[in-house]
Order: sequence, then structure tokens, then C-alpha cells
Amino acid sequence: MKEINISGVLEKIIERADFPILKCKEILDKEITTILGYGPQGRGQSLNMRDQGFNIIIGLRKGDSWKKAIADGWVDGENLFEIEEAVKRGTIIQFLLSDAGQIQAWPTVKENLEPGNALYFSHGFGIVFNEHTKIEPPKNIDVILVAPKGSGLTVRTHFLEGRGINASYAIYQDYTGNAHNRCIATAFAIGSGHLFETTFKKEVHSDLTGERCVLMGLLQGAFLAQFEVLREHGHSPSEAYNETIEEALQSLYPLVAENGMDWMYSNCSTTAQRGALDWAPKFYNVLKPIIEDCYQNVLNGNEAKISIESNSKKDYREKLEIELEAIKNQEMWIAGKQLRKLRPENI
Repeated sequence: MKEINISGVLEKIIERADFPILKCKEILDKEITTILGYGPQGRGQSLNMRDQGFNIIIGLRKGDSWKKAIADGWVDGENLFEIEEAVKRGTIIQFLLSDAGQIQAWPTVKENLEPGNALYFSHGFGIVFNEHTKIEPPKNIDVILVAPKGSGLTVRTHFLEGRGINASYAIYQDYTGNAHNRCIATAFAIGSGHLFETTFKKEVHSDLTGERCVLMGLLQGAFLAQFEVLREHGHSPSEAYNETIEEALQSLYPLVAENGMDWMYSNCSTTAQRGALDWAPKFYNVLKPIIEDCYQNVLNGNEAKISIESNSKKDYREKLEIELEAIKNQEMWIAGKQLRKLRPENI
């Protein structure tokens, strides 16, 4: 375990060396982990645990996800069951359905939990916004969280590359007195790199804000705004795309990931440095109030309410596909589809 001090805040970081896989297997030796859901997180976490030799079963409704699980080698009646049966068989229940799916499945899950089970989440949404979700765990179980800081696809690809993905963890309820060990062992079993402690509330508040802002919403908005300005001033689609997206993702952002923003600045031209340093405060002044507004809407439950109401509609998937198709058909991403083929590794 490593202690780090950032601006006077002391944090304890748990590393893989603290909980090697053999130790995790000892902790989980008598556990049966049931993973409900086979979306990106369910698939990534379950395959990583299976590859490392943990006792895993999957719980799904029969349909497309069931077919995907069969294609990945899960066996009907052996380690693949419908949700009710899977919950009955498990001792650690990883509740990895979508937020809307969790709401629908909760009565079945709750009815089949046994005293001493652990209910595991990778997102605090269902617990924190329980006035909307109605997910209120019984008092005689452990309730834990491991939240990978990336998509389920990244959880899987990092594992296959021999890397780990950073994750937060939290203990909401410790009925057995062993919730911490169950949580940490499962975190490394799914392929985490290092862990930092949080709470269910802090996880969901930071996660919803991040998704709506710099991770996804702000990114799409900023990309599109710059691309359109360049196009409106006569720049070609290729030039606008390369200056807006390709250079960012392929050249500059990896430098930020490697050693920070200051290091990226120091490895750019003096003209680029000066412009970035001069304009960053202008964007900061505009964006911080918007991000604060977003955070307050997360905090007061408005974002949760909007998500639940929209995701619960019968035609949600159809409407989502229409929205995603509209983004796909933006000139910016049409250009990207063509230009990505010309990257050296694709030629």
C-alpha cells in the first residue's frame, strides 16, 4: 500500500503487489461470483475473472446478450443461467446491468439474495439515487463497489495487454466483517491496476459529471465547434479534421497522458505554447460555470431523473440509434472514418 500526499490530502493507494492473484484466490476461494449483465462492463469483468481462474457464473435474460455470452464460451446450465437462478447460486452478486436494467431486475435480485451475500456495483447510481431506483439493499448483506476508470472494453483490452486499469472502491455496508477483503480481491480479479478509496456518493457524482463534461459531452461539443469554424472559413474536411481531432488524439493527448499538460506544452513549438497558455484562461472562465451547473444538476438528482425516465421508455433504443446516427453522419466523423484508414498502422 502506498500513501501519496497531494496538496495536503493524504490518500492510500492499493497496488496489485498488495493483493497478488494467489491472495485474491484465497480470499474468494469459497465464493461463487455471479455477474448480472453482459454489456461492456459485464463482459469485460467476467472474462478477466474467468481467464484468471475464479469461479464465475453469468446471469442474463435470454436474447442478444445471451447469444454473445454463448459465443464467448459460457455454457447454458453450467456457468450461464437466467437472472433468478444465477442470483440463487452466487455469493457475490455483481450487479452490472444498465441503470434502467437494474431498476427492472431489482425485485428479482432482492428476493433471491441470502444473508451474508455481497452485492457489488461498478457505479453508485442505483444506491445513491434510490428515491428514483428503489434499490435499497437488505441490512444482512455486504454492499461494495469497484468502479474501473474506463469502459468495459478498456477493462478487457488492458487486461489482455498485461496492463491494469485504475479503479475506485467503496464499502457501503459491511455485514460480514469481510466486505473490504471481498471488495479488494474482486477488484484485482477483474483486472484493476491500482485502487483508490471513495464513497458511493462521490463515485456517482464525479462519474456523471465527467461523462457529461470533459470525458464525452464537452469533448464532442468542442470538437464539433472547432471543426465547423474551420470549415466555415474555407478549410477542407481533411484539414479541419486533422487539426481538430487527429492531432489531438494521436499526438498531443498521449503526451498529456504520459507526463502531464506542462510536459506536453514543453514539447510543442513556442508559438503553440504561447497560444495555448494565453487562451486556456478564456476557456476556463467560460467552462467552469458550465461544469459547476452540470455538477449541481448531478447533485440534486436532475440528471439521474432524466436518465431513468429516458432509458425506461420502450422506444429508448430506437431513439438512441437515431441520435447516434446523427452524430455518425456529421461531416467531421465522416471525414474521420476515411482518414483513420490512412494512419500508418492501417496501411
